[in-house]
Amino acid sequence: MRLLTARPRTRVELAQALARKGFDPTIAEQVLGRLGDVGLVDDAAFAEVWVRSRHNLQGLSRRALALELRRKGVADDSASEALATVDTDAEEERARQLVRKRLRSLSGADEAAKIRKLVGMLARKGYSEGLAYRVVKDEVRTSLLDDLF
Repeated sequence: MRLLTARPRTRVELAQALARKGFDPTIAEQVLGRLGDVGLVDDAAFAEVWVRSRHNLQGLSRRALALELRRKGVADDSASEALATVDTDAEEERARQLVRKRLRSLSGADEAAKIRKLVGMLARKGYSEGLAYRVVKDEVRTSLLDDLF
């Protein structure tokens, strides 16, 4: 119960915590079943909240979010449903926001260095190479034009 007060958890996370504490697997399964029955453990709801918050706050891509959900033990169908809430346009717009924010701190760097650093940042957040490069080139070009005028 203490784990659930900090943040929502997946069934797998709770099962692992109970196993670490030495609980009998049969008892742990009964407890998890009861927690699921009363709505305290819901992997689909967890996935939806996790995707929304990690995409909006951390700027993670769908690919990175899918990996995180898999590591947390969320079933593929629940993960797919949650990931469907982030469409391609929303993902690209979030990448643009991240680049614009970081671009302000790179004002002294040359264009090649800016592009390298920004594409690397997006890659670490799980964005595809093509999307990252396209967004960075557009935003760097826009930034240069804004500086000229």
